[in-house]
Amino acid sequence: MTLERNSNREHEMFPSDNPVRIGRQRLLAPGHAVWGDVHRPGRGVLGADRLHGRSGTRASNYRLIRAAAVLTVMLLAGLHAFGAVSTIKERPKPGETVEVLVRYASQPTAEQHQRVVDLNGRIRATFDHVNVAHYDVTPEALADLEANPEVVSISPNLHLRAFVDRVTCSTNYWPLNSYYISKGWGKAPGIGVAIVDSGINASNPNFNLWHTNNTRIVYSQSFISSDTNDDYGHGTHVAGIAVGTDNITTVIPNATRGFGGVAPDANIINLKVLDQNGNGTDASVIAGIDQAIALKSTYNIRVMNLSLGRPISQSYTTDPLNQAVEAAWKAGIVVVVAAGNDGRDNSQNTSGYGTIAAPGNDPYVITVGASNDNGDYNRADDVMTTYSAKGPTAIDHIVKPDLVAPGNLVVSEQSVGSTLVTEYPANQIPVNDYNPWGSSAYSPYFFTLSGTSMAAPSVAGGAAMLICGNPSLTPDQVKAKFMRNAWRGFPATMNIPVTVSGVTTTYTVYSDIFTIGAGQVDIWAAYNDTTVPPSTVGSAASPAASFGTSNGKVQMQLNSVSASNVVWGTGTTYATNIVWGTNVSGTNIVWGTNIVWGTNIVWGTTSLWATSTPGAECITIAIDGDNY
Repeated sequence: MTLERNSNREHEMFPSDNPVRIGRQRLLAPGHAVWGDVHRPGRGVLGADRLHGRSGTRASNYRLIRAAAVLTVMLLAGLHAFGAVSTIKERPKPGETVEVLVRYASQPTAEQHQRVVDLNGRIRATFDHVNVAHYDVTPEALADLEANPEVVSISPNLHLRAFVDRVTCSTNYWPLNSYYISKGWGKAPGIGVAIVDSGINASNPNFNLWHTNNTRIVYSQSFISSDTNDDYGHGTHVAGIAVGTDNITTVIPNATRGFGGVAPDANIINLKVLDQNGNGTDASVIAGIDQAIALKSTYNIRVMNLSLGRPISQSYTTDPLNQAVEAAWKAGIVVVVAAGNDGRDNSQNTSGYGTIAAPGNDPYVITVGASNDNGDYNRADDVMTTYSAKGPTAIDHIVKPDLVAPGNLVVSEQSVGSTLVTEYPANQIPVNDYNPWGSSAYSPYFFTLSGTSMAAPSVAGGAAMLICGNPSLTPDQVKAKFMRNAWRGFPATMNIPVTVSGVTTTYTVYSDIFTIGAGQVDIWAAYNDTTVPPSTVGSAASPAASFGTSNGKVQMQLNSVSASNVVWGTGTTYATNIVWGTNVSGTNIVWGTNIVWGTNIVWGTTSLWATSTPGAECITIAIDGDNY
């Protein structure tokens, strides 16, 4: 692990065999294998490069639980063992250990950890603010955890991936920007925005204060075996959309384009959890989230962006990754999550319905899908992207996404020399694209990517701007305001042609509740909304849904998390037809069974995508997006 505050790096040296605690996370010494699922002392575990769809396997005698591969490996949810929900599909054999994340009913004690050690298990990490521990367990230790009444769930350490000018016109940001300027206000100064991603390239001048060399990255920490620089090129791009400052084009006379972020004066907390190929694990992400909670008061962290995810394998109520984002939400941090890029997936004959990724399946957080602004400044012609993941969520059937924002062919900050830039140089933009006196050489500052990863940070930056104007807003109030005031001008049916490798496929996308959620975020409208929604934690939780086979309608359970107060349906201002549009009447959605999300597959109690493996389509979407 590398810990940095501002630009001063503090490198910790590890004893050869002892677990250590850096910051607030306890980690294993680097002499042991950290990546993979089954550990034998002295043997490393190799990952697989899923960015390009290569599987990369180990010899069968290693008995690895590969969870289908780096990034999206999932196990079917399931077993109940002595009260604890266990999703460990392949149990360790004598002499082996399996890597697990254990969720306890309350913060685990030293005695709980010692029980694992006494049965020849090993502590990989503990977390101060999430009731989860990261262990390697023997068969005996696993059996003891399953019998422990304090254990809620036992899960494999699953792998995640990054979902691979500015789109501020379609989000109606510029009126708010002009208003702040007229008042002489900064744009979210002093508000901390945590970017949990592949790191941030601090050398890009757009992360400095306005027209200075002083960085706004106030804290950096890596939760993988590398420094905090962005070796992949994803986190820098995401951070630029949310909090980039346009220090490049604003000093060029008659510049033809500008690239300012949504909250360009906010402070940046850089929490690196993904490696040079965009790969990470539940444990690394949970560690980053846990640290953000620990640093909330120090850096006034009010917003967290997670442009990453993996398939759902168990209910959000037991998944340790979901429990981590809920802990952040309950600590007062607005958590914004990308919905995922599997909207084209028709492998289960659902036309992409039911493909929301974790942790975007959690009802507390703001889950964001991606729209297409068609490369202009007029949102009237905006459509949905074909790849934006759709609800309802697997297993729990939560109504997702909550919002959408432009995420197609977005130009943002570049991390020079990173994997994406090196392998896809044509996604850089020429200097003369924004500088009329510049050359046709590629700019070292900007890069183009597509996906829900690019949509989420627009909402995260917008949340920082709302909180700047009213610091008393709670996460639930921010979510309620965004959803109530979303723009719903998409066509009811969108036939979208996409050309890949010379082959054109036309996708049909509907403007329904499981595709657009409440609609496209409208930052200015949300800012001007004078209604005061409930501040109670969980009051704006996304509803659950069930399908009525007798009438072909979806019924919404508005209070999905049993909150003491719920905003939806409480009076006319937050009535369901106002928040989700006229196709929602009361608690019913009025489309019939001819809509494909009426299939029984979508409404099942397991996730048929849990063992899915990402292929080249992932990077195709990130690099090419949809057509304009």
